[in-house]
Amino acid sequence: MRIGVITFPGSLDERDAQRAIRIAGAEPVALWHGEHDLHGVDALVLPGGFSYGDYLRAGAIASVSPIMAEVIDAANKGMPVLGICNGFQMLTEAHLLPGGLIRNDHGHFIRRDQTLRVENVDTVWTNEFTANDEIVIPLKNGEGGFIASEDELDRLEGEGRVVFRYLGRNPNGSLRDIAGITNERGNVVGLMPHPEHAVEPGFGPDTPDAMRSGTDGLTLFTSAISALVSA
Repeated sequence: MRIGVITFPGSLDERDAQRAIRIAGAEPVALWHGEHDLHGVDALVLPGGFSYGDYLRAGAIASVSPIMAEVIDAANKGMPVLGICNGFQMLTEAHLLPGGLIRNDHGHFIRRDQTLRVENVDTVWTNEFTANDEIVIPLKNGEGGFIASEDELDRLEGEGRVVFRYLGRNPNGSLRDIAGITNERGNVVGLMPHPEHAVEPGFGPDTPDAMRSGTDGLTLFTSAISALVSA
């Protein structure tokens, strides 16, 4: 499987995403925001960072980059797309996912290992989890507060489209503790925490077994590969 990772001006985590894809067993393909070519990839990752310096709104300018026309078309045709942090912001700005992300309610950038509950295991990116799994992956954002209208929130809840929910202290004021959501089809997922930083022993979050041994994030990438293989 070939999974594309798009670099935008200001992306920070594209190399980490590429490494996560390689560790999971697929071939990462570097893509550039100024192109109109997905180079035949089977899935896409929009990585974290500060595209265009977060000017206007986080993810707003990147959402109209040339390659996003191809991303939107591919996503609407069923290609798996994962938006991580800034990538999640792009997906909401591009209307591939509902809602939006605003400044953290405490006004500060936050960086921590965050516990999440996996609430939807029927998406392309979560099919190897078990419902209600509690996982720990790093979180780092300044504009991570998920917002939507009450009607939209009720619809997301009612349709089971909340994929990840924060456990413990809400780190950024996200409504209903929402950390990640999916589209109706389940092929597009966005989340604020960074699974690509929890894929390799020695470099992930601490666990009861050992320091920096957490690899919970790897399951998102292996889930997508499994879904693509079985499609």
